[in-house]
Amino acid sequence: MITIRRSRARGRREMGWLSARHSFSFGSYHDPRWMGFRHLRVLNEDWIQPKRGFPMHPHRDMEIITYVLEGALEHKDSVGNKGVIRPWQVQRMSAGRGIRHSEYNASSKEPVHLLQIWLLPDKRGHKPSYEDKTFPAKARRNRLALVASPDGAHGSLKIHQNARMYASVLEKGKSIDLTLKATRYAWLQVASGSLKIGEHTLGEGDGAAIQRETKLKIKGLEGSEFVLFDLP
Repeated sequence: MITIRRSRARGRREMGWLSARHSFSFGSYHDPRWMGFRHLRVLNEDWIQPKRGFPMHPHRDMEIITYVLEGALEHKDSVGNKGVIRPWQVQRMSAGRGIRHSEYNASSKEPVHLLQIWLLPDKRGHKPSYEDKTFPAKARRNRLALVASPDGAHGSLKIHQNARMYASVLEKGKSIDLTLKATRYAWLQVASGSLKIGEHTLGEGDGAAIQRETKLKIKGLEGSEFVLFDLP
């Protein structure tokens, strides 16, 4: 079964310096039908204006992944990590027993466009940690590139949850075969372009909750960048 979450139906937040779309309930946006999907709790698409962002604020017991689509995002945290991530880079922060961090647009001219992802951890109280890695477009082209996993397989980011996150840049007319175990679930989020999964056509910003499906074909229609979560 595939349930489509259309871009236009997402929660919307406009703050001048921030434009955000929420696939699941977040902050002041609440929809009891969309409180998350399995261990995927937050999936926000954000546009942050130049030299603006989120000042230092706390988190705990959450696996937070940032996927930059355009621009540059500057990270600082209370553990001493700092850096700037750009497209092709993915950032993972395990909040664990408590961490403070800030995220700012590093540019004085261009907005930054990103996906902000939160996964529930396998348990409370992990030691806070951070890492970021580069996953070039050529490594994601017409294939599912593993970018996060519980064991850091194939150079992926290591997360405290039995989930896997993949990223792909799918060209027009190309296809990928998706195979899931019968006990697993998946969420697909389109970042750009359009694609077809099974009999469903998805456009930019659309998402799909996948359950009780073991084999599906993902086909690029006009070229597409997307992320996919394999969830328990």
